Amino acid sequence: MSNRDEGYNKAPSGRPIALEARDINHDGRRFSPSIGRNKDAVRDAFLSVMPKSGEVLEIASGTGEHGAHIVEKAAELNWTYSDIDAESRASQRAWIAHCGHNRLRPPIDLDASVSHWGEAERTWDSLFCANMIHIAPFAVAEGLLAGAGRLLRAGGLLFLYGPFGRDGAMAPSNRRFDEDLKRRDPAWGVRDLDQDIVPIARLHGLELKQVIEMPANNLSIIWVRA
Repeated sequence: MSNRDEGYNKAPSGRPIALEARDINHDGRRFSPSIGRNKDAVRDAFLSVMPKSGEVLEIASGTGEHGAHIVEKAAELNWTYSDIDAESRASQRAWIAHCGHNRLRPPIDLDASVSHWGEAERTWDSLFCANMIHIAPFAVAEGLLAGAGRLLRAGGLLFLYGPFGRDGAMAPSNRRFDEDLKRRDPAWGVRDLDQDIVPIARLHGLELKQVIEMPANNLSIIWVRA
């Protein structure tokens, strides 16, 4: 494998949006060190609360590892990738080819901040988004929640994973991470679940269903569309 992140979209600082060097295999699959550390925990949390069948849209699928890892244990789940970044979509297609089944669907070129999601404008049973809203302008989080409210079926679930503050408090490691993100791009940062996210989610018909504490001061957050 080799490290090759120069193709990723860049922040205004000129640094790659990818926060870490990602290994690339000879077949085009990329591997994220942080996903390697947390993919089992994320999969187990997902399977403990989310439907194990139906149609899932992943927003900002990155390397594609989460989707491939989850559907390996959920044989009736159909998973559609999406990403704004061409290098990421190439990795997702490589994961589809590697896994060799039809439950991973080709990636959609999707910008979550816009009001119409193109090919993704259909009804979904579930949405999944990991580690996106802290490395994007807040308009992307707003667009994600609006899209979930618009496209999830009644009773459908949104699964968010990543670092968050809670009602003005933040773990020291997340505070340091927040400061580093803002140095990269002032529009980025660790969001406060209760103050920043919950009010917007409610505007779009999403109710907080469950919060699962995860390793490294991350959270898995499950929302239900009324």
